[in-house]
This record gives sequence, C-alpha cells and structure tokens, in this order.
Amino acid sequence: MPLAPQSAAQRACRTFFLVLALAAPAWTSALAQSLPNDVDAALARAKVPRDAVTMLVADADGTRPPRLAWRTQVPVNPASVMKLVTTYAALDLLGPAFTWTTPVYVDGPVQNGVLNGNLYIRGQGDPTLVLERLWLLLRRVQGLGIRTIRGDIVLDRSAFELADTDPAAFDGEGLRPYNAAPDALLINFKSVVMTFVPSRGTQTAQVNFEPPLAGVAMQAKVPLSNGECGDWRAALGGQFADPARIDFAGSYPAACGEKVWPVAYADPRSYALRAVGGLWAEMGAGLTGQVRDGRVPPALAPAFEVASPPLAEVIRDINKYSNNVMAQQLFLTLGLQQKKRGTLEASRTTLRQWWNDRIGTGEGQPIFDNGSGLSRDERISAAALARLLQVAWRSPVMPELMSSLPASGVDGTLKKRALRSGGAAHMKTGTLRDAAGVAGYVLGASGHRWVVVAIANNGNATAARPAFDALVDWASQDN
Repeated sequence: MPLAPQSAAQRACRTFFLVLALAAPAWTSALAQSLPNDVDAALARAKVPRDAVTMLVADADGTRPPRLAWRTQVPVNPASVMKLVTTYAALDLLGPAFTWTTPVYVDGPVQNGVLNGNLYIRGQGDPTLVLERLWLLLRRVQGLGIRTIRGDIVLDRSAFELADTDPAAFDGEGLRPYNAAPDALLINFKSVVMTFVPSRGTQTAQVNFEPPLAGVAMQAKVPLSNGECGDWRAALGGQFADPARIDFAGSYPAACGEKVWPVAYADPRSYALRAVGGLWAEMGAGLTGQVRDGRVPPALAPAFEVASPPLAEVIRDINKYSNNVMAQQLFLTLGLQQKKRGTLEASRTTLRQWWNDRIGTGEGQPIFDNGSGLSRDERISAAALARLLQVAWRSPVMPELMSSLPASGVDGTLKKRALRSGGAAHMKTGTLRDAAGVAGYVLGASGHRWVVVAIANNGNATAARPAFDALVDWASQDN
C-alpha cells in the first residue's frame, strides 16, 4: 500500500526539520562543550567515558534550540529504544485501531459432534495469542458443535517467510523467553510457564505447567528443601534441553512460597503444534489425526476469525515491558500490510520509505534490522531519535504513543526509577550487553515538555543508568 500524499502541514513540518538538520552542526558545536555536573559525575562513577555516550535535550515541539546536545550525530546501537521507531511507524501507517485476525476454517461436514475433515488455523502475525486467547479460539471451535475431529488440525504459518533460527544465537540464552523468534502463528511466546506451589504437609511443591504440551512429559512434583529462598531456579536443577520432557534434578526451597518461572521451549518449531494439541485434549476434545503444519486450501472460506486487541493497546505491552518478539511481530506486520510480504526485507523497505516521507533525510536514515532492538546491527543517532519524537509530538497519534511508554516511578521498566525532582517522564528504555539508553518525553517543572535521548555504547553501558536518570532529572528542572 503506498504512503498517503503529504498534506501542506506535513510538508511544512518536514521543511522545518530539514532546516533544523542543516543548522544542527552549529548548535551541536555550541552546546557540546560540557555535560550537567550530576551527569558528568555519574558517568565518572560508572567508568563510562564521555565519548561513549550521546545525549540530547530538546524542545518537544521544536520551537527553540536544544538545551543540551552531545555527540548527537553519531549513529549508535539503541538497544530496545529502537521500539520507539517501530511502534510510532505502526501507529502512523496502520492506525491505532488496527487489529490482527486469526481465521479458522472447517473443511468437512459436522455430524453428531464429529468434524469429518480437517480444521485449519491460519496465523497472520497476531502478537497477543497467549494461552487464554488460544483457549477462547478452541472454545469457539467447540461452539460449532465439534467435539471430535476425524482428520487433522492444520496450522498455516505461511504469512511470515522466515528461516529457522537458533534462539541461543544472540547471547547464548536460548531458554530466555525474550529470545523467542517471531512466527505467523505465535502462541504464548513459545514459552512454558511453570508455577511452583509448596505444601509443607507433603514436603513437595506442585508444579503446574501452562500450556500443556502434547507429547511432553512434565514432572508434576518436586521435593521441598529448607533454608533461604536464594537462587531457587538453580536449586531446582531444571532439565529443559530434551523436547520430550521437562523435569528437575534438585529441590524447591519451601521459604520461597509460590513462584512463577517462564522458560522458552527447547524446540520452538514444534511448540505451536504441541500447544494446540495439548490444549485441545485438555478441553476434553478428540482428534483422530495429528496436529501438523500446512496451508489452507485456496477456495476454503473461514468459519470464523478471532481478532487481537487494537494496536494502541498492543504497543503498551511492547513499550512498557520491552517485549522483543511482540515488536518483531509488529515489524513484520508492516511489511505484510504495506508490501504484501511477511519478510524482514519487506519490512525494512517499508520503514525506510516511511522514514523518508514522515521524518526526513536530514540526519541520515537509521539502520533497521528486526525492529525490536534485539540486534547488534540496528543504528540510529540521538538527533534522529529526537526528531522522530518531535514529529510524533505533533501527530494525531501522540496520545497513544506517549501512553505506551513506561512512566517514571509508576509502571513498566521505569516502575522503580522515579525522578528525584518529583517530575514526570514517559521514556522507552533499552539494554543490551554493551548498549543502554532511554528516550522519550519529560515534563519540566515549568510545565514545558522536553524530548530527552541518552544512549551509551560501551562495555559498562548498563552502569550509565544513574547518569541517564540524572539527565532526566536535570531536564525536568527548568523553572
């Protein structure tokens, strides 16, 4: 789908930012001689050199020169701050009311509770198909009068064209749910959620697994142990490498009380097959065939479809809790919707065209990879991020974008990071092994709104967080 023609107001806005970009070297050199004292001191304590950070504090509506600009033209790895680009582009291109649909097809007659044929479920990128929503989908199948399927359940995941990847390839943490790969039929983030409930009477902890996975043996109880809770995960000695079983070599500390542990499943390619099969059986339904991958026959019409929550709600989970796989689902959806191809390259092309049209080329384009920031390749400058935030501030979807960002001292990844000044900030955070940052909006004591960007690329990058907090505090003290 081509981008909509620019209005006169959009053209004027773009011209304004192009002029600002051309003038940027002048104000950069004028302002980049020093950092606020508290920021400088925090960087020194963190052992993060000044030339490893980029910082910018600018007017949200772009009507006055920036208060601070430090190495703003340098392309850096933004980590999860890159989700700002993906989510704002999606709001602009798809609209805040956009929803994903998952159609379900019945290929055969239903007689006396039996479907004589196959059931098809076609994934179209919904990032919110968690266990509860999968249960509702299958309950609607039962609502068609189907109690037994005399055929197969076929999962169509062809909407996204992706090669299989090793979930441990990025950082060696293949069992961490944040490393889950995108999937046209993404179910429950390809994770098993284990709940441990200790019982002093039996000296065991009951282990509840969600979802049930067909063909996977799961240890239902573990012995209790005494002592402090401590590193209870290590004490359990979880064995997760075998796709056919999940068990534990250790014990569970009784002092822990009830705990929840999400783990990525060892064989992500078969996860959806096992989750659908396991839940269908747990719901008391029958299946004479198998759950398998395949494609919906071209002439078959859907019996019904289920819709996701609206995009404005989905991006709250993406930004407030920095959900990587949801961001990648959204990134691929942009290519699918705009280019009719669910590929990374189609999505990158879509983002590059959108950036040129909406943000401009004055600062140079970002380097797009998967849209989540879980990447060693994505790059963007502080000046480019600030301009995006300024354009977003003037846009009709500004309320939806801002409300999706973690609020300082309130929720998401900033719940424990309240401003010392008592001010208010809505900021996207990001953290990788050697990259960390924040970017978003800060309300000053004067009532003025500021765009703040701070990113560090360094082996000690995560230690720079106090410096970022100091910068946000400094920005809020503008009266």
